[in-house]
Amino acid sequence: MSPLRFCRALIGVVVIATVAWCGAAPVDPPRDTIALGKAVAESRAIVLRELAPKVPGMAVAVSVDGKLVWSEGFGYKYLGTKTPVTAKTRFRIGSISKSLTSAGLALLVERGLVDLDAPIQTYVPDFPVKGAPITTRQLGGHLSGIRYYRGNETMLNKPFANVRAGLKIFENDPLDAPPGTKYIYSTYGWTVISAVMEGATGQDFLAYMDEAVIRPLGLTHTGADFKGVNDPDRTYFYRGDGPAHFTVAPTVDSSYKWAGGGYLSTPEDLVRFGSALLQPGFLQAKSLTLLFTSQKTADGKPTGYGFGWVIDKDRRGHPIYYHRGGSIGGTSVLLLHPSTKTVVAMACNHSTTPFQKDNWEPIIELFAPLFTAR
Repeated sequence: MSPLRFCRALIGVVVIATVAWCGAAPVDPPRDTIALGKAVAESRAIVLRELAPKVPGMAVAVSVDGKLVWSEGFGYKYLGTKTPVTAKTRFRIGSISKSLTSAGLALLVERGLVDLDAPIQTYVPDFPVKGAPITTRQLGGHLSGIRYYRGNETMLNKPFANVRAGLKIFENDPLDAPPGTKYIYSTYGWTVISAVMEGATGQDFLAYMDEAVIRPLGLTHTGADFKGVNDPDRTYFYRGDGPAHFTVAPTVDSSYKWAGGGYLSTPEDLVRFGSALLQPGFLQAKSLTLLFTSQKTADGKPTGYGFGWVIDKDRRGHPIYYHRGGSIGGTSVLLLHPSTKTVVAMACNHSTTPFQKDNWEPIIELFAPLFTAR
């Protein structure tokens, strides 16, 4: 696809919507309505022509100042019956689960239930000692030294009875680096965070997240990806290298990684969640600073990752916070641009997409024109 053309169309939607939603008096309200419709139509045409044909189904949502200005589904959630994607279709959001979890953890820090700089054995006493203390802060910033997936671990199709059982996959393995010394991306580190949260609250992780984050924010289509549950809104999950070769992805079980990669959601729910983090309210100002400030290695080098969020800047130097999610049969991205109070989310039901990248910079480039300060 042409990322710049796609995003220029999107920026038309957001600029016009900002005028409407932020209280600026339009010169000609009917003309603004027509212009908004034209911008949406142009964006839709680009998606249909250049992005949607490459995946079975996808959805896009954009909000400005916490108000939804565009939401639409494209393609199919189930190819077998040509069942269309709708605003309610739930996709695997992969590592955007970390962003959700970071909000739940921040609430526990606010309540004094979690000390981010205490050894994790304070909350998970039987987690093996690794020769140097590992803290929850290090886990959240991928500085713990705990390893990433190995071999076919992303294809696990084994149920784990609880969070603690999931730790057995990796807890006895040596660290890949001493804690604090090296940025090593690790979904397993977030499994440990969920165990810390359970130790601090005495609650099941999923129950706590539902009570503290999902229900209060009205994320009505967000929840754990339970295998085998009859969920009419959940999409089928696909892989393959083109429309003629789309096949249903292998069945996997996410119970070992709820906190770091095990949630389902919709782009609408994701922009609602992101909008709640654009200003203090749901979280205190100090919590937002925690989430959106790059951590540093022990020698003082910024990692570009805060707490469940990638930290970067747009072309004009304004902050941008985002996360990509990649999983079996699902790819997603969530971006926050606080300077313009804009949030964008995209999700699809395929393991690879045009907006899935091996590094973060191309994602910033993809959406950069959208985040023009106003």
